[in-house]
Amino acid sequence: MSISKLACAGLSIGVELPLDNDWSADGVRRRDRDDRPFGVPDMSAHLKLIQQADRLGFRAAWVRDVPLYDPAFGDAAQVFEAFTYLGYLAGQTDNILLGTAAVVLPLRQPWLVRKAAATVQALSGDRLLLGVASGDRPSEYPLFGVDYQSRGQLFRDSIAVLKGQQDTQLGEGQAILPAGVTPPLLVAGLAQQSPAWVGEQLDGWLAYPGTPADHERRVGLWREVAGDKPYVSFIHLDLQEDPQAPVRRHRFGLSTGVQGLIEELNQMQAAGVDHIGLHFRRNERPLAETLDEIAAQVLPLFHSQ
Repeated sequence: MSISKLACAGLSIGVELPLDNDWSADGVRRRDRDDRPFGVPDMSAHLKLIQQADRLGFRAAWVRDVPLYDPAFGDAAQVFEAFTYLGYLAGQTDNILLGTAAVVLPLRQPWLVRKAAATVQALSGDRLLLGVASGDRPSEYPLFGVDYQSRGQLFRDSIAVLKGQQDTQLGEGQAILPAGVTPPLLVAGLAQQSPAWVGEQLDGWLAYPGTPADHERRVGLWREVAGDKPYVSFIHLDLQEDPQAPVRRHRFGLSTGVQGLIEELNQMQAAGVDHIGLHFRRNERPLAETLDEIAAQVLPLFHSQ
C-alpha cells in the first residue's frame, strides 16, 4: 500500500511541487521578464524535473489544491487542477508516490472526489496519497456557494463518503467505479476537528512546517491520538553550494549546505517525523543540480535504512 512505502524504515524524503525556484532572486527576474503575477510559477520544466525526481529515488511528490488563484494570497501552487495533474504524472513517472497536500473537501463534491481519487490510485499502480483539508482561504467559498463557517461539518461529511460510510445512499447495484480502490487519507492540519477525531478517522497527518523542536511536540500529540500512523511535514529549502554553509532559518524552512540539511533531517527523524517533502521555490541554485546533489549525498543516508 502506498502509505507503507511512504513511512517504511525511518525518514523518507520527497518533493513538493511546483518544481521551480520562483521565489529566488533569479526567479523574480524571470517572473518579471515573463510578466507573471507573484505566485504563478514557471511550469516549462515541470515534467523534466518530476521525472528526474522519480528517477533519482525521491519517495513522494506532493501537489497542492488551490481552486482559485487570489493575488491576496499570492500562491497558485502548480497551476493545474490536482487530480487531472496527478493523472498526467501517473502516466509520466514509474515509482514516485503521488500525494495531495491537500484537497479542499468542502469545495468539492465528495462522491466525485472519491471517483477521481480511485481513478488516480488505479491508473498509478497504487501510488496515490490522498491528503485532504477543510481549506483556509475565505475568498474561495462565496464563488463555490459554500458557507465558510460550515467547512468543518462539510469536511466530516466528505470523509464519511470517502471511507464508504455513506454507501447506504447508493441504490441496488450502484457503485462508484473503479470499486475497491481506496487510497490512504491524510489530513492537513486539524481541518476544524479535534485531534482525537483526526487520529481515529485519518491514516496520516500532514503537519505544517516547523523546527525539529516544533515537530517533537506535535509528533507527541499525534502519537497519543493516532499511534504509529505516518507524520509528514515539509521544508522550504534553499540549498547552498558550500556543503558546510550554516543553517539560517526563514519562514517555513532554512538556507544551508548539504551537511546542515543532513543534520536537520537527522533531528526530524529523531523527533519522530516519518516523511519530509522538500519545497524549492526559495532555492537559488538550478533545481536539476540541487536534486542531483540531494540524491547523491542525502537520500542514501535515509532511504537505505
